[in-house]
Amino acid sequence: SMDGAPPPASPAGLSAYVAVSQLLGLTLLATTGAWLGRYRGGVAWDSPLQFNVHPLCMVLGMVFLQGDALLVYRVFRHEAKRSTKALHALLHGLALVIALVGIVAVFESHQTKGIPDMYSLHSWCGMAAFVLYLLQWVLGCGFFLLPGASFSLRSRYKPQHIFFGIALFALSIAACLLGITEMLLFNIRDSYSLFAPEGVLANTLGVLLVAFGLVVGYVLTRDDWKRPPLAEELALSMDFKTLTEGESPGG
Repeated sequence: SMDGAPPPASPAGLSAYVAVSQLLGLTLLATTGAWLGRYRGGVAWDSPLQFNVHPLCMVLGMVFLQGDALLVYRVFRHEAKRSTKALHALLHGLALVIALVGIVAVFESHQTKGIPDMYSLHSWCGMAAFVLYLLQWVLGCGFFLLPGASFSLRSRYKPQHIFFGIALFALSIAACLLGITEMLLFNIRDSYSLFAPEGVLANTLGVLLVAFGLVVGYVLTRDDWKRPPLAEELALSMDFKTLTEGESPGG
């Protein structure tokens, strides 16, 4: 920042909400681990437990990391736009890789056990979320990270990118809720209605997923918490306006 002044502080409340989101995110992962470890035999790749890799990877990738990737612009408010953007893309890319491992796990596990694929609402919503998420990532990299895209093309695509970013995060959480329900109905159909401990724990995981989504969604949609443009970004867009629209930089 100019004159070596300290950067402006984050808006009041933002840090608290971000901290709560991280606490919820870590609790999500711990709860998923506890469910799979205590009631489903744990997690392993080349074994009958391969299926359990699926819920673990989906919660880690499509919920926790995706949510954190969305928060990058709110948390790193005064860092260079380029490095913030790179971190945003990197976290989403990591989420995609982990989700892909989770998808391979469920298909391989089904194949081994002779279970049919892609017939349930969970699988339809989950696959839609993954494919659209991959598409969103490729388009985002193409428009915002590669030097090719023009300024006007970027600014036209940006509202879509933001909307679908939040929408796909919501769809990912919805797919998790459907998956949890499906798993409980397959595994503890008879005792679920008796408030079996596994059912209560998995329901709690569902509530935590919703809470994480709501807190992240709140941080993302509060206008006064949006990342303020840095001085050099403002100068760039002013120069651009002058070039393209013939306006004076102050106008």
